[in-house]
Amino acid sequence: MYLNCHTYYSLRYGMMSPEALVQSALAAGLEGFAVTDINNTSGIIDTVIAAKEKGLHVVAGIDFRNKNLLSFIALAKNNKGFYQINELLSQCNEEALPIPVRAPLMDDVVVIYPYESAPELLLDNEFVGIAPQHLSKLKFSASKARMEKMLVHFPVTFSSYDEFDVHRYLRAIDNNTLLSKIPDTQLATPHEVFLPYDELIALYSDYPRIIQNTNNIFAQLSISFDTQTVKNKKLFSASKYDDKCLLQKLALDGMVDRYGKSNGEARKRILHELEVIDQLGFSSYFLITWDIIKYSMSRGFYHVGRGSGANSIVAYCLRITDVDPIELNLYFERFINSKRSSPPDFDIDFSWKERDAIIDYVFKRYGKRKVALIGTSNTFRDHSIVRELAKVQGLPKEEIDAIIDRPQSLSNEEAIVSTIYKYGSKIMDFPNSRSIHAGGIIVSEDPITCYTALDMPPKGFHTTQWDMYVAEKLAYEKIDILSQRGIGHIADSASIIYQNRGVKIDPHQVELFKKDELVKQQLLKGETIGCFYIESPAMRGLIKKIKCDNYIALVAASSIIRPGVAKSGMMKEYIIRSHHPEKTKYLHPILENLLSETYGVMVYQEDVIKVGHHFAGLDLTDADVLRRAMSGKYRSKTEFLRIKERFFQNCKTKNYPDTISNEVWRQMESFAGYSFSKAHSASFAAESFQSLYLKTYFPIEFMVAVINNFGGFYQSWLYFNEAQRCGATVLPPCVNYSDHLTCVYKDIIYAGFVHIASLELAFAQQIVAERAKHGLYKSLSDFISRLNPNPSQIIILIQVGAFRFTRIKKQQLLWEVHLHTKLQTDKPMIQNIFDTEVVDFVFPHLEGSLLEDAYDELSLLGFPLSMTPFEMLETKFRGEILAKNMLQFVNKKLRMLGRLVCTKYVKTAKNEWMQFGTFIDHKGEFFDSVHFPKSLANYPFKGQGVYLLLGVITSDFDYPSITVEKMAKMPFRKDPRY
Repeated sequence: MYLNCHTYYSLRYGMMSPEALVQSALAAGLEGFAVTDINNTSGIIDTVIAAKEKGLHVVAGIDFRNKNLLSFIALAKNNKGFYQINELLSQCNEEALPIPVRAPLMDDVVVIYPYESAPELLLDNEFVGIAPQHLSKLKFSASKARMEKMLVHFPVTFSSYDEFDVHRYLRAIDNNTLLSKIPDTQLATPHEVFLPYDELIALYSDYPRIIQNTNNIFAQLSISFDTQTVKNKKLFSASKYDDKCLLQKLALDGMVDRYGKSNGEARKRILHELEVIDQLGFSSYFLITWDIIKYSMSRGFYHVGRGSGANSIVAYCLRITDVDPIELNLYFERFINSKRSSPPDFDIDFSWKERDAIIDYVFKRYGKRKVALIGTSNTFRDHSIVRELAKVQGLPKEEIDAIIDRPQSLSNEEAIVSTIYKYGSKIMDFPNSRSIHAGGIIVSEDPITCYTALDMPPKGFHTTQWDMYVAEKLAYEKIDILSQRGIGHIADSASIIYQNRGVKIDPHQVELFKKDELVKQQLLKGETIGCFYIESPAMRGLIKKIKCDNYIALVAASSIIRPGVAKSGMMKEYIIRSHHPEKTKYLHPILENLLSETYGVMVYQEDVIKVGHHFAGLDLTDADVLRRAMSGKYRSKTEFLRIKERFFQNCKTKNYPDTISNEVWRQMESFAGYSFSKAHSASFAAESFQSLYLKTYFPIEFMVAVINNFGGFYQSWLYFNEAQRCGATVLPPCVNYSDHLTCVYKDIIYAGFVHIASLELAFAQQIVAERAKHGLYKSLSDFISRLNPNPSQIIILIQVGAFRFTRIKKQQLLWEVHLHTKLQTDKPMIQNIFDTEVVDFVFPHLEGSLLEDAYDELSLLGFPLSMTPFEMLETKFRGEILAKNMLQFVNKKLRMLGRLVCTKYVKTAKNEWMQFGTFIDHKGEFFDSVHFPKSLANYPFKGQGVYLLLGVITSDFDYPSITVEKMAKMPFRKDPRY
């Protein structure tokens, strides 16, 4: 009877989650309903699954609307009908078409039009919805004659009547209007809740034919989804057998490249994995991933395969990953096993500039209706809720900011603030808008519109309306095709090195990089600025504390740097044990054999598998189920308890004392909650070694690549500083040598036009294109005559020093530009056939200075290049010690001078804020600072700049820092421009 029910996936309209909708129907004593969200199918799968579990008859449909005006309700008679309505909505989204007023012909769909706008002539599958408010009109309406075409139309939007007020706020947010101005046409009616069946029948008791029609139609409708069978493309080649044979050939061929012909262990593991892959039907999934990698390598793209997929030796031999599972003793069962409840997926990183080309290939290779990016929902959270609710209340931005920034200073008695928090709590975690998952993509056997309508975001790749969790429920195995700036700077480094040095580099030679002594020394010294994942202050500090100088140690460091490990205290324990491995005590000799690499600390998720398998005798599949259960990712409590019982039974069989068995279990349980995948850490560490190699041997080109990818841990100025540390001469932009991005000629770096504030992109590109076509610019007048630029754009270039090659002072050039641009006004740009003599004007003597240049650069680039910030200071004092000498003055109170790089807030055990700072001294060397709450309160940071720090030098495992007692931001010399 209820043919028009909404979940909160009717965005900024509905009030119930799919599960809440089902519970509400059960509470009303109903046997079924139709879920029909507004122009959305995000919640249908979850609703159908939840309803079927409760024994309800649920129907799938879509409430098709144009700007909240109902066009029609489309209900699927069956799965084919669901496909048809998904195709209709997908077409509207794809072509940016309005929802049609009249539904197209869809044989397996029931269409219900609103009473007010129903067509005169209706097809066999078309009906008119009669809402309670229309009943009184039927007695006097000629439409009584077509009573056989009428159905009950009683929408459901709320679980209770009091949710209507919250609904009003959502509608105001959706319409970007004040709550007081939201029109009734944009609202549901307040009575849209489930009524018990008898009450609903009573409303229509004068029209039994309408009730009968509705019951008859509802009985004809059904929907079901198979959640067991994998939905991905079943075959890569002609048959399942052919896929198996092809995958085996590729894996064994790859084995020869990776391990040589006679590696028995590698061959044994490959054959074992191939057997499991075939049994579980994943051969085509591996082959499709291999096909993507093959295409990317044919284009010269670089990639990093990571995640649990790096546990697979088949993936390693197919070059999907560069992590050797034998070297790291990784278990395939961490990636795929017969009891894993969620499908596996590969994570593959590409350069942010190349990712779209890869995705485009997948769509074109496998068909646009069988490939889709996975969607996600942006939800109402925290500050966004306050802003949205305050806006519709009519509060100005200043008051909204005050509520967010200083909530404790506002009285809860204040009516509006109290209302905002009251209603905010009711819409917390409601979906607010649809978006795209970071990288998930699925390749389907059937058209994806069998399961969802598709959105068409701006980049033009179809996207599912449901998220990755629904994809998992439907048994889709996604491939994560991700973009990463780290890959970009590796790829760009290779290109820049070839252009600048004529040397060809293959960044995938990770095995060679890991053995390179110079690279390992670079790592040990913490010279990792710009290097993927290992450049942050915390990571550089950890590397130095554990004296990390090899790949295996870096894999561990990449895991223990994560917040959960540090918070648990195990990071500190790991550091201590790394300095005194002989003092490490193991509960059992087997544990020493398993965990000696990490000094007895269970750093990785795989450690739980190893201990469960080798210590307690669990098979690898059960050991992985145990890992997932302990980390909260396995839902079957019964299965977990079965494995726990087997764990202790096996321990008894092995005659372990109960005290040891219990302690091992306790440690496994506590570590599993925060530990990280070793395969993931290994993938990160492999990429870190690629970066390290490039920085060790080609530091200048590497830093240019990092600068041009804009995605490192630090701001751009720090990377220019690092390039100078590496021996480069860094110059401001120049119209004759700079490109849009930063470029390098031998050891001279020219900052790119992209760094100049307010310089238009089109103009910057025009400068480069004209120079490439007709040669270097000879003078300012030559530049103006060839480009006829906007005077304001030339002034920016002059101020930043882009005409230094003329050897004319900026002040004179600024005079010249006004003369030339006045002559050029309104003249069409004509290329001169012959060089014309330029009249030289005599200008008065105009003064300039490096300090003035530095201030110009500071305002236009955000950082000075003509002189350092230290040279801009009023004081000549440079601190009592330099960063490199700190260990010689441990426990001494001294003054240090440093340029602020970055800060990090941390809460103390007393719930007070403290801060860590990172600085560079005037030689460009890094040092760290610690600011406890009292010091921070009295001497807070005041933005970017140079600070004088007074404090005590401390050392933590030979890694020095200064614990600050007092701090002052140092003033620059007066700006001579004003």
